[in-house]
Amino acid sequence: MSDLSPEEQWRFSHPGQSFRVEHARMHAKHRGHEAMHAEMVLILIATLVVAQLLLVQWKQRHPRSYNMVTLFQMWVVPLYFTVKLHWWRFLVIWILFSAITAFVTFRATRKPLVQTTPRLVYKWFLLIYKISYATGIVGYMAVMFTLFGLNLLFKIKPEDAMDFGISLLFYGLYYGVLERDFAEMCADYMASTIGFYSESGMPTKHLSDSVCAVCGQQIFVDVSEEGIIENTYRLSCNHVFHEFCIRGWCIVGKKQTCPYCKEKVDLKRMFSNPWERPHVMYGQLLDWLRYLVAWQPVIIGLVQGINYILGLE
Repeated sequence: MSDLSPEEQWRFSHPGQSFRVEHARMHAKHRGHEAMHAEMVLILIATLVVAQLLLVQWKQRHPRSYNMVTLFQMWVVPLYFTVKLHWWRFLVIWILFSAITAFVTFRATRKPLVQTTPRLVYKWFLLIYKISYATGIVGYMAVMFTLFGLNLLFKIKPEDAMDFGISLLFYGLYYGVLERDFAEMCADYMASTIGFYSESGMPTKHLSDSVCAVCGQQIFVDVSEEGIIENTYRLSCNHVFHEFCIRGWCIVGKKQTCPYCKEKVDLKRMFSNPWERPHVMYGQLLDWLRYLVAWQPVIIGLVQGINYILGLE
């Protein structure tokens, strides 16, 4: 006690009064912060609303530039946090994915288009799509098992099980979103190069009944026949495609119209097997998550910048 200052000795001998004094000092220090916090909440809500309206208008008026900027942000923003937080495992996977995807994208944008390129593109992105789907499901199950305490049956710590589940869920959703955007861009380039598809206006080539408009290759098997290598599929508009091509066009390339006449595709009819329908719903979920992955960090950073300029803490 002799080594303590008079103020510290008083606090030690009067703990109740000391607590009340400290509590009063804290209230005096933070007096008026309630109004400041209310202003910060209003700024956050207003920024979210305005940003959402601007993004919707941008997407409707200039979809190509919106998609390119969104894709670039989704590709780069997680890289910043990865390097900052030292997530080296994610960085290695990101580099491998980026290298292979860059090669596939390079092949898809070449003119003239090599005959085997459409199949290469759809196979790669369909593979990533299925891997991300399976990874997301396993991650979700791991999280749910942890919440119900089933991890204790395997003597796994709750924090380890939850980290494992959340990591897998993030991997599945992030790469699922990223591959769909790259696949959509590649699908537009390839279909426009082949000539049976145009984003606006009429196609530059007339489609024959024996040619697939997605890959530009011959169709050797009739719709009613069983193919040895691949079956064919006829849409409601009577245009015929390779089954693999039209499924890749709709699921991976995010297109829900005929590649030639742009008539809307009935996905429920195409994917009549109930085991395949979750793939369609998963794709719709990924489209919704794109906003959170790409634009949410930008909006939060904008809100923090406004608060800093206004002197709000």
